[in-house]
Amino acid sequence: MLRYVVRRLLLLVPILLGVSILIFFWVHALPGDPASALLGERATPELVQQYKDQYGLDRPLPVQYWDYLKTTVKGDLGTSVTSRRTVASEIKRRFPATIELAAAAMIFAIGIGLPLGFFAAKHYGGYFDGLSLVGSLIGISIPIFFLAIILKYIFAIRLQWLPSVGREDVLLSPEHPTGFYVLDGLITRNWTAMWDAIKHLILPAIALGSIPLAVIMRITRAAVLDVQNEDYVRTARAKGLAPQTVDRRHVLRNALLPVSTIIGLQTGLLLSGAVLTETVFAFPGMGSWLRDAIFNSDYAALQGGVLFLAVVFVIVNLLVDISYAIINPRIRYS
Repeated sequence: MLRYVVRRLLLLVPILLGVSILIFFWVHALPGDPASALLGERATPELVQQYKDQYGLDRPLPVQYWDYLKTTVKGDLGTSVTSRRTVASEIKRRFPATIELAAAAMIFAIGIGLPLGFFAAKHYGGYFDGLSLVGSLIGISIPIFFLAIILKYIFAIRLQWLPSVGREDVLLSPEHPTGFYVLDGLITRNWTAMWDAIKHLILPAIALGSIPLAVIMRITRAAVLDVQNEDYVRTARAKGLAPQTVDRRHVLRNALLPVSTIIGLQTGLLLSGAVLTETVFAFPGMGSWLRDAIFNSDYAALQGGVLFLAVVFVIVNLLVDISYAIINPRIRYS
């Protein structure tokens, strides 16, 4: 296991090098000029040239990439030309919001998707099975931004049960030692702030978790249908084990292997920045930050943010592979 983890970590080097090349040249191929976007109406030719000289944008692209690579290896992701703050500090400020939103969305997706998939498989061909399949197809097909707008209109505007934007009420001023608002409320025992943070998470988490929920439900259903017909399951039943014991020890545990893969991939995708969800709900996470960076042609923010998210995605997939051995100890890595 240790050798496998070390080998996967070493593979990060060529992967991240390739990702950095793609990101760098993709960002510089985007339409628009960062100097003109930043200076706006003040963008005279002299100021534009001064800006390019300051940030080295008038040098050949290979030279710019080499300088970018050298500073990135040292841990310096550059400085955002829009906020004038370092990219690392922006990530530190924004990423906890995305983690909190992605965690809430996956809790919603797993908490509903796993039981639905399991019960649909146990009632294969029945009314509940057919209804769950229709629901999963709707969940996969409906656009996230459309669902987000519908949820916002019904529960925030019409019923006024939940807040519609942001991470917390503007009238509150709680302490945030970690940047995770729900955890901060728990740590500081500010139950009002914690409940307010949870309320701000509900609608965006449901919108963001709708597609993962549908995918997890369908994969769980297919995996349970496949596993419950295996010889070892029939043998366990023939020995007289209780149906609940067979389902828990033999069916569900072995069916979790493909499900855990999907959960890991979906978590990595959610952590990569939920641009549409964060935009609709004005949620200050990585997705909305990268969206603003694209509009402002903020090269440093785009390069540093996307590279950071690529690292997160690869690490999440590594953790998923390691989890296989925890779920099923019979699996061995060579």
